[in-house]
Formats: sequence, structure tokens, C-alpha cells
Amino acid sequence: MRSGKTIKLILYEVLQFAALVVPIFVIMERFASLIRDVKGGDLTAYWLVVATSIAYVTSVTLLVWVPLKYVILKRRRFISEITLWRPTALAYIILCTLPCFAILIASSKVQVDRGQRLDHFTELPVSLVLFSLICVDIIERIRPCKLLGQSDSLEADLDMPGPILTHLEQVTTVTGQLPADEGQNGLTQSQPEARNGSPSGRWQGLAGSPGRSTPSPRAPSTAYLYSSRPRSHSGPLGFLWRRDGRSEEFVESFLFWLDTVEMMRVAGEPSVFYSAWVFPVYILSFMSTLRTVITPHSHLLCSAGVVLQDLPFFIIRVALIVVFGYVTPVLYPLKNVLVSLTFIYFTFLTKLRIFKRQSMF
Repeated sequence: MRSGKTIKLILYEVLQFAALVVPIFVIMERFASLIRDVKGGDLTAYWLVVATSIAYVTSVTLLVWVPLKYVILKRRRFISEITLWRPTALAYIILCTLPCFAILIASSKVQVDRGQRLDHFTELPVSLVLFSLICVDIIERIRPCKLLGQSDSLEADLDMPGPILTHLEQVTTVTGQLPADEGQNGLTQSQPEARNGSPSGRWQGLAGSPGRSTPSPRAPSTAYLYSSRPRSHSGPLGFLWRRDGRSEEFVESFLFWLDTVEMMRVAGEPSVFYSAWVFPVYILSFMSTLRTVITPHSHLLCSAGVVLQDLPFFIIRVALIVVFGYVTPVLYPLKNVLVSLTFIYFTFLTKLRIFKRQSMF
């Protein structure tokens, strides 16, 4: 129904616009309160920061966000040809995530320069920025899907793949395609057998009428064609085997950002936040968010994840553990180094001649 598609479109656009605006307002308000406290309760500085945030949101909405959405919805040619990256995600990262991270770094710098520890933006602002980023990613993932009814995927209510009979057809055997004498006696062209001084029946057929063959008296065999379509399950516990691609997209999106969330948590530690280490932590965290620009399930995501996240995160986490102790669990640097090493091994080293030997394990 046209009305249903319109409602879904309005819902998605409202949620994405809220994800763009709300984090900026919340972080700017916290930053304005910090500036007010640093200035000794000066309300002029507070309202100046609030007015700046309102002007910024209005400008980016009218000049960038709305024109971009109009071009995407109208499916202009230069936008419709983009298949490897998502313009909406790129615009969101530049317009929202980047300013929010910059304000967080600026708040740390202001307090360090003043020698004060008033607010390190521990919970609400950082969680709100990351949650909004995840919401934008999820909306872009499920935009082609329906919100009502079953999923378009055939694997919604089915289990693991298993062979099932899908088609029967009559196939003539190889012996059935050969002449009768050859099919019965198993003769070949290179070894013709003579009976009573005359050539075999096959050579007689070829000499008398070229291109003709005597049909085989054998009945053609039956071919069973199998496919890998999953098997369905029924019964009172059949719901345990049900799958839906739309809910899986939610899970994949949250798992996709789990490492970045942990890095942002480390940046909220007071010992890290009020030090110069907050700069590389936030910079590398922002670099990891650039992965969302690539379309989901793209082959570029693996290499982008190693270059933009796992290798830099491993280096910075080892440095943080050396300087501040165990501010981050050891599990995360182990994950980073294992992902990086396996990517390098299976992508590059296995192509070397020494690793192509069959005698090796």
C-alpha cells in the first residue's frame, strides 16, 4: 500500500533526523554548563554556546541534510549509481559524530588548562552519541525490508540447509545414447570387433547412414536433483528454529559497534579523560566509525575493519595498559591482534609458495 510506504518513510526520516539533532543539543548543553561553571556562573557564556548549537543544527539541516535526503529519495542518477558506500551515513558522521567528538575533546582541554575536574561526560552524552549512530546504521540496513508481516527472506522460518528432493526428470544414460551393439557388448571406437568377417554393428551403422544411432532398449534412468533449501520445523517448539533477517540486522549492528563502545568507555575513565591520551583515543574511535560508510556485507568491510579499527585499537590499548594499568580488559587487545594476524595470514601469507605446499597441514 502506498500509505504504508509513506508512513514507513516518514518514520525512518524522523528517527534519523532525531539521531542527528538530539546528540548535538545534549552535548552542547553539557558543554555550555561546563563553560558557565568555568566562568564562575556566567550565564552569557552559557546562552552563547546554546545559541551556537541552534544555529549549527539549523544550518546543516537546511544546507546539507534536507538537500541530500531530497536527492536520495528522488533517486537522482549520480546518487542511484552509488552502490559501495552510503551517503547518508557519511553525512551523519561528518555532521553529528565529528562535532560531538570534538566537543568532548574540547571539554577535556578546557578543564585540564584550568586545573579543574568538573565534568568528564561519562555516561549520557557518550552513550547517546553511540546509540544514535547505531540507530542510523540500523535504519540504513533495514530500509529495504518490510516492517509488517514476514520477512522477504526465504530463511525466515527455516533451519539449517539440508538436501531435499526438488525435481525429477528422465535422463538417458551414456549406454543408451550409443548403438545397441555397443551398449550391450561395451565396444569402443578404437577396438571394433568383427563378426563373421564383417565389421561390427556400429561401423555398419556409420557407413550406411551417418549420424544415425539405434535407440537403446534400456529404459532411461531417473535423475534426482537436490537443492540446499533449508528444512522447516513444526510443532510446539517450532518457534525456536524461526529466523528473521530484520532482527538479525539489529544484532549485527550492535556487535559491529561493540569494540568502539568499549574504546569510548575507556576514554571516559577520569585518568584517561584528563590527560593527553584522550586525543588519540577519540581520534581513533572516530576513525573506526568511518566503517559505517561502507555498505553492509561488503567485501571492503574486512580490510577496513583491520585498518581503521583492529590495528590502531591494539596499539593504543597496549599503550594505555602500560601507562594506566588495566583500564581496558585484556580480551579486547587479544581480539584486535588475533583479527589482524588472521587477516594478514589468510589474505597475504597463504598466497606465498611456501604455504601452498600440499604436504603441510
